[in-house]
Amino acid sequence: MKTSTVFLVIFGFITAGIGALFTALMWDSYQRASAMHAWPQVEAVILSSEIEERKHDEYSAKEYRVKLLYGYEWKGEAKTGERIVARGNPWAKERARAERQLENFPEGLKTMAFVNPAQPDFAVLKPDTKAAGYSIWFPLLFVVGGLGISVRAIFRRARP
Repeated sequence: MKTSTVFLVIFGFITAGIGALFTALMWDSYQRASAMHAWPQVEAVILSSEIEERKHDEYSAKEYRVKLLYGYEWKGEAKTGERIVARGNPWAKERARAERQLENFPEGLKTMAFVNPAQPDFAVLKPDTKAAGYSIWFPLLFVVGGLGISVRAIFRRARP
């Protein structure tokens, strides 16, 4: 087997493997978001809403985020939550960005919370997006392309 054939086979499998890894990660993200969208929704009330600041050290810039506390009821039991999204409330470098988000959650606002039925203490106001599922075709192109490179390298006929 020629060195160029070996190189193309290895390159094709590596490309396909990387594509498969990203496909699996995106599929997992889509599955998690789909499950969140299926969680029961309950009415929630924003109990407190403010901007939280932090600074890692004296040389770093301040970061800001919305600090929320909302109440909801799950099967007759009063619960509280703090999360806007599953990964927590994101930090921003600009205070104005956090202030804009704060406007969406004023104290006293009645909204809906998605409650994880397996862990009723875990609730979010916004479920994850399913966008990864709609974009999964892109890393699949690398899987198909990488396998195509490898197969073509293995089965190509010697040319005169």
